[in-house]
Amino acid sequence: MSAPGDDFIAPFCAGQIDILLQDEHILLINKPSGLLSLSGKNPLNKDSVHFRLAQMFPGITMVHRLDFGTSGIMVLAFSKAVNASLTKQFQNRTVQKTYISVLSGHLDCEHGSIDAPIAKDSPNFPYQKICYEKGKQALSRFKVLSTSSNPATSRVLFTPETGRTHQLRIHSREMGYPILGCDLYGTPQTQAMSSRLLLHALTLDFDHPVTGERVLGRCECPF
Repeated sequence: MSAPGDDFIAPFCAGQIDILLQDEHILLINKPSGLLSLSGKNPLNKDSVHFRLAQMFPGITMVHRLDFGTSGIMVLAFSKAVNASLTKQFQNRTVQKTYISVLSGHLDCEHGSIDAPIAKDSPNFPYQKICYEKGKQALSRFKVLSTSSNPATSRVLFTPETGRTHQLRIHSREMGYPILGCDLYGTPQTQAMSSRLLLHALTLDFDHPVTGERVLGRCECPF
């Protein structure tokens, strides 16, 4: 699969968007792998989470995004005020997120964290890079859930404290254990080990922008 840059044309995604929770203010959905979060500049990349949902819910707005290959839970807003409230929560890091992933190899420790700043790698769009001079802080915590052999892989629960572009993918690579199926930060071998990026947004916890109650969103992992 080509890297999703300016010349990237997303193949047709047969996966459907599942609605997990809906009220008059917010919508929680399960995004399938292989679907853009937002339509691209290229008219051939019109299909996306926002494009599909806007047909059903005119005026619905995106609060955050998941990578093209990442599946899992997302929250969308039905009004600008609700969007602004949720966006502020993301900015203030009061939204708690967890991801399930399968990495190549066996990690040296069962749990830990990686704190490595991330910056755009502009000459090599859409790649990001670790940059201690100009990068923005990026912190990812991890816990090994299980391991397998032949080939050696690790099933990992990630809890990102920040939300940088490609954060978990580049941090996994930086640790020396690329995510299986990753076309940007893996090796030809680890990319070939899965037909999709094995990264799934499992949970998303936040304060309801109107009621104030804590919403504990969960979307079971398909792999």
